[in-house]
Amino acid sequence: MSSDGFADVAGVVRRRSGIVLTEDKAYLLETRLGPVLQKFGLASIGALGAKLKARPDEQLERAVVEALTTHESSFFRDGKPFDHLAKLLPRLLAPGRSAPLRIWSAACSTGQEPYSIAMLVADALAGRPGPKVEILATDISGDVLTRAKQGVYTQFEVQRGLPIRSLVKYFKQDGAKWRINPDLAAMVRFEERNLLADLSALGKFDAIFCRNVLIYFDAPTKTRVLDALAKRLNPDGILYLGGAETVLGLTDRLVPVPGERGAYGTAEQRAAA
Repeated sequence: MSSDGFADVAGVVRRRSGIVLTEDKAYLLETRLGPVLQKFGLASIGALGAKLKARPDEQLERAVVEALTTHESSFFRDGKPFDHLAKLLPRLLAPGRSAPLRIWSAACSTGQEPYSIAMLVADALAGRPGPKVEILATDISGDVLTRAKQGVYTQFEVQRGLPIRSLVKYFKQDGAKWRINPDLAAMVRFEERNLLADLSALGKFDAIFCRNVLIYFDAPTKTRVLDALAKRLNPDGILYLGGAETVLGLTDRLVPVPGERGAYGTAEQRAAA
């Protein structure tokens, strides 16, 4: 692969998604872009880079970003953020609450994260009336969102982090696969969204999950995304990041929640404490 071809492809990916591809990730282009080359009749990564450089092509750029975006997910991944949210839900779902409970799963991939959140909410309500619940699930990839909306998972996927009690309670077997119950699926709304775009139309949230996403960004992009997420939180809202991610040195809009790994509150919370 020519260095020019790599640079041209990496430039498009960074501009559209914020993901930084360094030279040591060149193997990703070779392994993941084969179907894209075949679909668009291109002989090599160099030819792809030249075509991208020659003129904007929305369909081609979108296909490249889709192919190079990582979509790793599992139910109740890493545990801790879900344990923390479970402790907050009795207050967030208090009978006297009039405002909707709003939770955002950003970069939701194939849907395990938002459905895990929905299961926690359903468990907390235990069939009793409560406030309206809105779970928004977004991702930059239309392909994975199509799969997430189906709510169908293999035996291997449900075995990754999903308690057997939740599997029996919230899924029905569909041949060799498992399909999420319609009532639970109805709690989640999926949208295609780019974290680098204007997010103001999404409104405010009580909790935001944006986990294992910042690790692909450079420091300025991390700051940009964190500041945008902080603006989407209610004053007492919580942001959950991945275990290897932090806000320290990147923004003063968010502060760690004492005693909780990967949970961050707004600076207003610290001022009011």
